[in-house]
Amino acid sequence: MALNGGEGRGRGNGPQGLPGISVTGRRAGTFCLLLIVALCVQATRVQVFRAEELNRNEANQRLTIERYSQPRGNIRVGADSITGSEPTGGRYDYKRTYTDGPLYAAVTGYSSQAYGNTQLEGTEDDLLSGTDSRLASWAVWDAIARKQNPGGDVHTTIDRAAQQAAVRGLGDQKGAVAAIEPATGRILALASTPSYDPGSFAGSSAADQEAWNRLQADPDQPMLNRALRQTYPPGSTFKVVTAAAALQNGVVSDIDAPTDAPYPYVMPGTTTPLVNDTTACDEPGQSLDTAMVHSCNSTMGYLGVQVGLEGMVSTAEAFGFNDARLDVPVRPARSNFDTSMNPSQLALSSIGQFDTAATPLVMAMVAAGAANNGTVMHPQLVDRLTRSDGTTVQLMRPEAYRQAMSPAVAGQVRKLMTDVVENGTGRSARIGGAEVGGKTGTAQHGVDNSGTPYAWFISWARPAGSDAVPPVAVAVVIADSDATDVTGGGLAAPVARSVMQAVLGR
Repeated sequence: MALNGGEGRGRGNGPQGLPGISVTGRRAGTFCLLLIVALCVQATRVQVFRAEELNRNEANQRLTIERYSQPRGNIRVGADSITGSEPTGGRYDYKRTYTDGPLYAAVTGYSSQAYGNTQLEGTEDDLLSGTDSRLASWAVWDAIARKQNPGGDVHTTIDRAAQQAAVRGLGDQKGAVAAIEPATGRILALASTPSYDPGSFAGSSAADQEAWNRLQADPDQPMLNRALRQTYPPGSTFKVVTAAAALQNGVVSDIDAPTDAPYPYVMPGTTTPLVNDTTACDEPGQSLDTAMVHSCNSTMGYLGVQVGLEGMVSTAEAFGFNDARLDVPVRPARSNFDTSMNPSQLALSSIGQFDTAATPLVMAMVAAGAANNGTVMHPQLVDRLTRSDGTTVQLMRPEAYRQAMSPAVAGQVRKLMTDVVENGTGRSARIGGAEVGGKTGTAQHGVDNSGTPYAWFISWARPAGSDAVPPVAVAVVIADSDATDVTGGGLAAPVARSVMQAVLGR
């Protein structure tokens, strides 16, 4: 019986003699262990390796709900917030609001629960929404705990008075203004008309959708940022670049001396003369100063060809042309100056026609480079980023972009520009008690030049008698107007004057 009892104790044991576990049970346990391992591997893959992809998936509403669960940080002009947040009582707790939305739309862009973010609302979204790691007191713990920090603030470089003057000056006309502080590159004004109210579609209601649809269907394209995202043929304002290239490359050494420019000037390889808009240009050998004062196409086109393609491209690019990444931090459209042209095309390009196209921002950089002794500063729209308590996260510092010309050449170009205002086509930009330099432009476009011309003016100003770097440089383009005098001097120069007065009055 004892032996049988020993045998009985072994009955039901597994292969290792472990009590209570059969072969089937061990296999089931192994299978469950494999399932657990597979689950861990899948969870790791999803939560670690695919986390970023899933977080950014448009179908993931968790982050969107979390994003609008607290007030958004603000965009500021000086000490004042030009944005805010208000409770909605809906699925998303808060939505964006705008103070004077149409006045600053070209600066802020929009933040919409339904349509996303643009402009500064887009480039600085992480800071404004509170997801920027620089806002965290302890980044590692905040990430683990998924703690949402209060949104930070974006302090712009915009000058309120200059911005108001720009929008008021443009009025009902279709156009844009960019104003820069030449010594630093700080953008003082950025205006585009017609404008829109970004708060009209900041939520996700049917009314927001209707407002969005109306704006999208508007043939005047109020949501197009004409100061940054639209290029236009710059016309005769580009002659400032050509004059700088001619002086920098030694084609002209004395702005008052006669040049070798013939009249009529037949463009190389063609039988077509480059015509002028005034008979004051219809004589050979005009000086560079006379050609600029009267905006002579024949002389300036000839000088551009004498500089040559390489010299013209180099000078244009020093002012910001052909740069597709000129972030401010918003990315503007690329301004174009062709790098492969025959001489006749170069002649046309040298007077701002053919394929030459520029944003108002880049043309403001042209004026600012002349004002700042030939140094073009990188334009910047943001002064600093701060936490909600006002402590600084990042301070932006002035940064040189390119040296477009020597200080001596810049002095000659400034003299050319002041003569345009004092004696030439830019007289309507004069400001009492100030020295103003400028250049008008009237750019033809459309099939057989049938479109309403673009009216341009670029300029800078400083107090009379001052040797300091001018505090403001401006570019204005009027793209469509009901006025009978569609010229840079008639339409654009008065707008530039009002912006410069606002800065000088500051």
